[in-house]
Amino acid sequence: MSRLVLASSSRYRRQLLDRLEIPYTWAAPEIDETRRPGEEATTLAHRLALTKAQAIADDYPDHLIIGCDQLALFEGDILGKPGDIDTACANLRRFSGKQVTFMAGLALIDTGAGRHRVVHETYDVQFRELSSQEIDNYVRRDEPFDSAGSFRMEGLGIALFERFAGDDPNTLIGLPLIRLCALLRDAGIDPLAQGS
Repeated sequence: MSRLVLASSSRYRRQLLDRLEIPYTWAAPEIDETRRPGEEATTLAHRLALTKAQAIADDYPDHLIIGCDQLALFEGDILGKPGDIDTACANLRRFSGKQVTFMAGLALIDTGAGRHRVVHETYDVQFRELSSQEIDNYVRRDEPFDSAGSFRMEGLGIALFERFAGDDPNTLIGLPLIRLCALLRDAGIDPLAQGS
């Protein structure tokens, strides 16, 4: 039985975690993701990642539970999932020709040892100048309504950008694997030590 649990229903996060070839299970946490008044981005990403992992912790004693959450930061605004076509299009119109920072909060709870760690990773994207038609076409084709930033990096979203800057491009999909590998090694699971 696997000791690793992903607290997420996101198929994209599961696809990323699959790359590490570590057996794991997953469960969908039920939490309120509403931002608290005055809550800073780092605090929000930290809280949501940890809360997602904590939401399923009672069901998984003696496990390592991964929680993660992603935000888009632009011109002082903290943006989550757009939810609908109009909001997604409006976000992309704002982003056209500009840089947007994405932040992922990453938590790892060790329920057996009763401890946890939370880190966050940022990644910058430079959007191309986008026409209204390009934005409309993109949103209708990729339907990025449940993706922070209103695009799917793992889909057609790559066509929206000029360049990236940061340590881990997986941050854009919502699970920074480089930081996760470091946390897992500290907790006694080394992806490169796993048998084939």
